[in-house]
Amino acid sequence: MLVIDSLTLAGTVLTPTSPGYDHARTIWNGAIDRRPALIAQCLTADDVADAVRHARARDLVISVRGGGHAASGHAVADDGLMIDLSRMKRVDVDPGANVARVEPGVLLGELDRATQEFGLAVPAGTVSHTGVAGLTLGGGIGWLQRKFGLTIDNLLEVELVTADGEIVRASADENDELFWGMRGAGANFGVVTEFVFRLHEVGPMVTGGMLVFPFERGAEILRGARAVLADAPDELTTGFALVTVPPHEPFPAEIQGRKAVGIVPVYAGDLDAGARAVEPLRRLAAPVLDLVGPMPYVALQSMLDDTAPHGLHNYNVAETLPGLADGAIDGLLETFAAAPSPRSHVILTQMGGAVGRVATSATAFAQREAGWLAWIIGIWDETEPGAPNVEWARAVRRALAPFATRGTYVNALEPEAAGSGRVQASYGPNWDRLVELKRAWDPDNVFRLNQNISPR
Repeated sequence: MLVIDSLTLAGTVLTPTSPGYDHARTIWNGAIDRRPALIAQCLTADDVADAVRHARARDLVISVRGGGHAASGHAVADDGLMIDLSRMKRVDVDPGANVARVEPGVLLGELDRATQEFGLAVPAGTVSHTGVAGLTLGGGIGWLQRKFGLTIDNLLEVELVTADGEIVRASADENDELFWGMRGAGANFGVVTEFVFRLHEVGPMVTGGMLVFPFERGAEILRGARAVLADAPDELTTGFALVTVPPHEPFPAEIQGRKAVGIVPVYAGDLDAGARAVEPLRRLAAPVLDLVGPMPYVALQSMLDDTAPHGLHNYNVAETLPGLADGAIDGLLETFAAAPSPRSHVILTQMGGAVGRVATSATAFAQREAGWLAWIIGIWDETEPGAPNVEWARAVRRALAPFATRGTYVNALEPEAAGSGRVQASYGPNWDRLVELKRAWDPDNVFRLNQNISPR
């Protein structure tokens, strides 16, 4: 372990002997067990700037923790300096301007509770304990995306600390090229200390929930839903879930512990219109459980929290699909049947709508033409071997590869993606422009624990 001299912040500085160090270095993915040399628990942008300068002067690798939710574990590095933003929790909502100013330690559930006091929302995420910062900087996929776009499509401005330890702002009117890159590749260029979001009228009630069907009817359900959703209105964003049914209520006893296909429709609009929009999905077959109906938006946003608890071991991969081909459906069902852990699951989310109407060149996010995102999530606990779950997730990805695009959603890139060409493919035609931007703002690749764009 390196010996580090003092760093003074308005916040707290932790070394490996400090009380609270082990808690602070622990992140969502229980498979990650790393020991930074120093943890800077920042409270202000000046704290972040001081931490960056301190790390650079001592040649310490920098990791950045917002919500600590990324399965890749980029938030923490052995013998490095962790910039811990989790105590920066301010959310200021201006309902008259439909704008929210958000610090980088805020979690989605905290943001939703603050904005829903005014019947407003930022389109963001599907699990409430995800961090706003990491989700946003990679794009931001969520239940409102087909109606209002990705999280980055609703980002108006950022304040960030650069690789030189300077505090700057970026927006359409200031450092506009940097702002372009922040929307989809932002972790490469600095540490964001404030986000400014556009808000939309949503809730307090929306139509949402889950329809659960027997796994044996999976091919019929997925093909039927594909046809129903081909002309879906923008208000409707739909996900499919391949799951092993948990052994508890509200799931009927006869399906507990068995594999199933879930459909998760979310309608961001009039409740009566939402009921009509989801009815064709109900009629695909007799669901064994029907939980779809009016529900509070904040409840919708936390509905999947139990599928992603803190502390379990995770390995994630993803593919973006132009469409949902028969071969992709068959491959998903066949490989999911062999999932080694009852916690492992696959989420398919429909893209399109407002997401696809933004030009690929308008932001760094390059997967605008994708029809679906398949997120393959291997989960196990410390009593189970990890290798079978990792290999299973990779097997699902291999089954989908013939039907997929070359790149994927960067927030779901597998840990070994660096150097494989997957990062470049995921940024597609925006890659060369991003390399030039990286050379301009971070030529020494200070911020490299991310979906890294090498400046060399």
